[in-house]
Amino acid sequence: MVSSRKTTSVEEEVVEVGKVVVEINGTMKDAGARGLLRKGDVAQVCLRVMCMVASVTALSFMVTAREASTVSIYGFQLPVNSKWSFADSFEYLVGVSAAVVAHSLLQLVINVSRLLRKSPLIPSRNHAWLTYAGDQVFAYAMMSAGSAASGVSNLNRTGIRHTSLPDFCKPLHIFCDHVAISIACTFLSCLLLAMSAIQNVIWLSNN
Repeated sequence: MVSSRKTTSVEEEVVEVGKVVVEINGTMKDAGARGLLRKGDVAQVCLRVMCMVASVTALSFMVTAREASTVSIYGFQLPVNSKWSFADSFEYLVGVSAAVVAHSLLQLVINVSRLLRKSPLIPSRNHAWLTYAGDQVFAYAMMSAGSAASGVSNLNRTGIRHTSLPDFCKPLHIFCDHVAISIACTFLSCLLLAMSAIQNVIWLSNN
């Protein structure tokens, strides 16, 4: 009789210990998941900040791209005045960059407010899909703007074959440098938007 009671008592203790171990493991897993979630949230905020900085830099350097100088054609010194608004592709880049700045700023404000409230940055699948679509659209727009501007910039540097039109970037080096930096930041912004979209895809695949 005493032996039976002891056995029952031992079994109950074993069950209780098992429950405690399960609860501890579950708590540790939850804490680990929350830690990973917070790291992902911080990474998302950092991507938004870098994207906004890159877009602002691209926009700033392009709208300040202007210079006046002289160029020699057929031995004649002719005055040239170059400005970003003279090329449709540069105007397109300015418009797209401004839109990306607004998009990145809006997403950054939303993310920071959620982070301060200790809420998840992506509250639902609909929100994830919406953010993913926006990032994709703007990433492709930045890629097209950078590609269009690159064609004009390359023509400025190489001139036109079989004609006496020179390399306009020699007398207009400040203008061309501003354009080159703007285009580089445009492609960087495109890359950061693509990385943000990939983060949303990872979240959607795990939830």
